[in-house]
Amino acid sequence: MTTEPLTGTRCADDNPHLVVAGTPVARYVLAPDLDATHGPRPYLHPVRTLAGVPVTDALPADHVWHLGASLAVQDVDGTNLWGGRTYVRDVGYTWRGDHGRIVHAGWEHRAADRLDHRLHWCDPSGAVLLTERRTLTSSALPAPADGMSDADPEGAWRLEVTSTLTAPADRDVTLGSPATNGRPGGAGYGGFFWRAVAEGEPEVFSDSSTGEEQVNGGDEPWVAMRARAPGGAAYTLVFSGLRPGDRWFVRTSMYPGVCVAFAFEETVTIPAGSSRHGRYRVAVADGALDRATAAALVGGAS
Repeated sequence: MTTEPLTGTRCADDNPHLVVAGTPVARYVLAPDLDATHGPRPYLHPVRTLAGVPVTDALPADHVWHLGASLAVQDVDGTNLWGGRTYVRDVGYTWRGDHGRIVHAGWEHRAADRLDHRLHWCDPSGAVLLTERRTLTSSALPAPADGMSDADPEGAWRLEVTSTLTAPADRDVTLGSPATNGRPGGAGYGGFFWRAVAEGEPEVFSDSSTGEEQVNGGDEPWVAMRARAPGGAAYTLVFSGLRPGDRWFVRTSMYPGVCVAFAFEETVTIPAGSSRHGRYRVAVADGALDRATAAALVGGAS
């Protein structure tokens, strides 16, 4: 686990930070110097609550290719942009020379509360599979009403990530996952993924479900993860932003993570010259929030 400090709106390696009311809350690593098998891509880490509690993990020993909060898909027309081994039908996870990378291609706008840039999703040879326009914003959220939480949060802020993936004019591009390639057990991961950090097993719940087995694969409007960071401070993350056909991929027992999964059960094709739009929101709160407070934070993000 890495827990670099957040100091100011930039750091020595020129990776920008998102800021809320003068407080740096997330570092955006633009061009990580990583082995290709780790799925190099821009990612947010560390992300912190307004009180400074870390809520992301990067390069963890159990899954080194988990990089804070990022967008990644394991199968993009046969290229692994997630990192790690590739799931091969009737074979299982296999190391293959199929790892690409997602690269920063230029800024459109850069400010303390808004980062807007262009990216290229590339195959192992560097050829562009998809282009992307991505915007990340940070903003304060209103305090939840008194009495709605088991532990009153010190505050909350919202991360919003908008992404437009565009296929080349001359060909369709298909997105897949281990599940679409034959892996059983609801392993349809790949999309907007958040690797959390937690002491012990976190709790996960939605508006009507509780626990990994019940929430994984669901399509409810929001999912919350309640955990304790190293050192014991409680925090809660509330995710929203499923598109029609998307599903929640959730892990708590093996590791703490939540993903807006693009191809949970079936592949998704972006037709030639067309785009796939996504808008993902995460409320980052201090304290252990209850279901009503989590729902209220989603409402505050509308």
